[in-house]
Amino acid sequence: MNLRNQWPVLPIVAGLASGLLTGCGSETGDSGGTGSSVVMGMSDDVLATDPASGYDPGSWLLFNNVFQSLLGFPKGATEPQPELAKQCAFTDTRAMVYQCELKDGLKFSNGDALTSEDVKFSFDRMLKIDDPAGPAIMFPMLDRVETPDARTAVFRLKVPDATFPSKIASGAGSIVDHRQYDANGLRTDHQAVGSGPYKLDSFDKDQAVFSVNDNYQGTAEVKNSGVTLKFFHGDRTALRKALLDGDVDIAYRGLAASDIADLDQGADSKGVDVIEGTGAEVQHLVFNMKDPVAGKAGVRKAIAYLLDRDALVKDVYDGTATPLYSIIPAGIVGHNTAFFDRYGARPSQDKAAAALRADGVTGKVRLTLWSTPSRYGPATDEELKAVAAQLNASGLFDADVRSVPYERYEKDIAAGKYGVYVKGWVPDYPDADNFTAPFFGKDNVLGNNYANRTITKSLIPATAAQSDRAATDKDFGRLQDIVADELPVLPVWQAKQYAVVRDGVYGLEYCLDASTVFRFWELSKG
Repeated sequence: MNLRNQWPVLPIVAGLASGLLTGCGSETGDSGGTGSSVVMGMSDDVLATDPASGYDPGSWLLFNNVFQSLLGFPKGATEPQPELAKQCAFTDTRAMVYQCELKDGLKFSNGDALTSEDVKFSFDRMLKIDDPAGPAIMFPMLDRVETPDARTAVFRLKVPDATFPSKIASGAGSIVDHRQYDANGLRTDHQAVGSGPYKLDSFDKDQAVFSVNDNYQGTAEVKNSGVTLKFFHGDRTALRKALLDGDVDIAYRGLAASDIADLDQGADSKGVDVIEGTGAEVQHLVFNMKDPVAGKAGVRKAIAYLLDRDALVKDVYDGTATPLYSIIPAGIVGHNTAFFDRYGARPSQDKAAAALRADGVTGKVRLTLWSTPSRYGPATDEELKAVAAQLNASGLFDADVRSVPYERYEKDIAAGKYGVYVKGWVPDYPDADNFTAPFFGKDNVLGNNYANRTITKSLIPATAAQSDRAATDKDFGRLQDIVADELPVLPVWQAKQYAVVRDGVYGLEYCLDASTVFRFWELSKG
């Protein structure tokens, strides 16, 4: 997300149908909001309760359950389906006018009517506030929203964007009550008024309490009577203890990889189950192209030839991730293996040395790898130390690792002070566009001084305008090949998603997919 920088999931993880989906739900557990309440613990904080501000995993977890968007991602789906809307479609052939018809009788949790006025208000407000920590960055293509009547919202775009439906289906498309929110400023009372399956009853630094919204109209079939979300603020030991002591029913986002492996091995005796889901979170090493060391192509290629992803996944993450060989992860349409094809999977000292010689680099390369565990989790420091050890073992590098707080980290990147640093990304929506345009488009979020005209002027616009997402394979393949050759980033791993649940808790398998939507309503407790 705006580089959705966050603690990774690891150390815990086009054409639109016009008809409504009905939630199928899990086969086990209560339905209709009459089941037991569920207590979930996680290491992430919720940084915002106002959708115009939050752009982090914790905040979007709240948004996806308290607010509705016009479209949503049903469990296991990578294409958006109607949610608040009865139907949505592009009304032109260029993918520049997108129209949605709302369902009848929609209400917010407080009983206020929800109409197209609220849709327009929500998008206009988000863009006007343009909060640096918010999702407005996702909508540079949006020109204006029109409301010809109370049930119709028309989005007029500045440029073609076939991924627009996916963008408004994300947490960034949350619709708020225009009577309850200031058009010019963020809400600061930690309250929220939405139309989603849940109401936010209370919120403080230690927990958020949610109850079922009786006014909800949508595709979710609620299988519990409420959810309490406890925040552990990065304390993995406390989260594990709370799970084993029965203080929480679910541990999500925060357990160490070693804890996941240990709990999985003795799950029966501990009264817990480890649930594994698919994930599209990725982590890259990023190279500052103007740095006197990392800016040399030979240095970047040498690192690519020496990186042993398999060892990192095994030794640092206990197999809770998979090696990543391209900027678009496996499971997303458009994925290829450009970095595997170009640099291989097994480290090669000879090829690394040849790359350095070809660029006139002699002697050991002195290099600092920069980390920020306060944003990516404690394992990030360990990972970069392992990368430095791999480089140094080749005899070609003299690499060390520096770790700094996130606030300093982002400022120093913006100032161009780092040559090599780490970035993580949790997708806003499951489309290859979300792994490419934010990194390599105009005003990209990497801050590494990289630009390629073929990518920015041709490939990104072409893929954005293609309504048949499967037809983007060739262009996305070419884009990935260019990036692998020029090396502004080096993909490292792709996350699996994990949650650990106590016996008798069900539905987690429907909360851990590539859409990154954690669906409270699928949870039930026997």
